[in-house]
Order: sequence, then structure tokens, then C-alpha cells
Amino acid sequence: MVRLPLTPEQVRAGARLGASLREFRGQRGLDEVARAAGMSPETLRKIETGRLPSPAFGTIVRLADALGVSVEKLADIWRGGGAFEAAS
Repeated sequence: MVRLPLTPEQVRAGARLGASLREFRGQRGLDEVARAAGMSPETLRKIETGRLPSPAFGTIVRLADALGVSVEKLADIWRGGGAFEAAS
């Protein structure tokens, strides 16, 4: 199966998501959150920096759980739904 290139909006959505995840992570270490989400720190780094702009749904679910934020909130951010609040 050939994967179509991402559109510019999809790339921007990935950048929004990554920036939000970094914000939600706050002072927690990248390694700590990556382990809690069952992924490598490098994968999380790629998502946070926008180098992996379209992570798999399961990855997003695990990150949401690890960060204590809802999948719906992450979806809203990805869609461009406005400002977000960092998890406490």
C-alpha cells in the first residue's frame, strides 16, 4: 500500500499536537512519559517536534493516558480547536 504524502494542514496539525504534548508533559521528563506510554523516547521526541506528524491512534491513546489528558482534547488540538490548558 502506498501512503499519500501529508497535506500542509496535516503537517501543521502534527506540529500543534506535538507542541501541546510538550506543554502537557510540563516538568516530567521525556523518558518518563515515553516509558509510561510504552514507546521509545525518540518516538516521543519525533512526535513533539513534529517530525512524526501523524502518529498512530493507539500511540495517541497511550500518550493521553500517560499525560492524564483526554483523547478528545488531543483530537480538538489536532483539528485546530484553539487554546489548551496544560494538565496539572
